[in-house]
Amino acid sequence: MKVGLYAFTAVVAAMMPSAAMADEPADRAMSSATARSRDHEAIRQSNLKELAMVRQRDAQYAEGWRTTQQSSPSAEGNADYAGRSRDHERAMADYAHSRARYEQDLAQWRRAVAECRQGNYSACAR
Repeated sequence: MKVGLYAFTAVVAAMMPSAAMADEPADRAMSSATARSRDHEAIRQSNLKELAMVRQRDAQYAEGWRTTQQSSPSAEGNADYAGRSRDHERAMADYAHSRARYEQDLAQWRRAVAECRQGNYSACAR
């Protein structure tokens, strides 16, 4: 029972927000304008340093991606993609034309069969 109580207490304590000392209004070290200005400048310099590191990292990532894309086999495949795409579109257009022609021929054949069944025997030879 005591173990469960301790676990519950630990979970509740972990979930409770803790006060951040950086913005503590009663902090005596930040009571003067000079100290606040020095703190502000230190934070600003730290942020600028981090920004420079992130920009350098991102530039390296971008260069790596460019190199990878230019040297990968898929880059060579991309050059052929446009040609294959045009071939596919042409094949689809040919198929659509062939399908339309087939539908016309089928409709004409059905009309001929209907005429033949109605006694127009000249339509049977078509």
